[in-house]
Amino acid sequence: MTQANSAALIQTLVGGGVLLTGLALGAGAVSIPSDAGYGGVGPNFLPWLVAGVLAVCGAWMIWEARTGGFRQMEEPPGGEACWPAFVWVSAGLLANAALITALGFILSCTLCYVLAVQGLRRAAGQAAGQPRVWAVDLVTGLIISAPVFWTFTKFLAINLPGLSETGWI
Repeated sequence: MTQANSAALIQTLVGGGVLLTGLALGAGAVSIPSDAGYGGVGPNFLPWLVAGVLAVCGAWMIWEARTGGFRQMEEPPGGEACWPAFVWVSAGLLANAALITALGFILSCTLCYVLAVQGLRRAAGQAAGQPRVWAVDLVTGLIISAPVFWTFTKFLAINLPGLSETGWI
């Protein structure tokens, strides 16, 4: 198999993975009730939107791969997967899924953010293990996750797991 054929196969598989993810999200969205809320949009709107966009992007990626590959794509630095970064990002996602009901949305998403950014920093060769970097990532994660939590719970009336009964943490 030539290098061009190998690249086209890998690109097709990536597009197929994105397409299958969109289809899986669509299958999951079927089980969400569609009762319209205050704005006329039900809780299944966003999952359907994400599923549709992923399916379109996956199909487009497959088409791109089959008609000449991802156009003008440069080789990534290093040329190989960065497994430590993959482990950091995976640990963040798995920790979020495992701890969201125990720690609440804000703290578990902040932990996910911190671990994922640590992995990405390490993959890019940036300073990652320093206490100041951890602190900046922690504060940034809180600044992102807290407004998301409050927007969903207070304004959209969508229940997300919280740490306290007040609904503010």
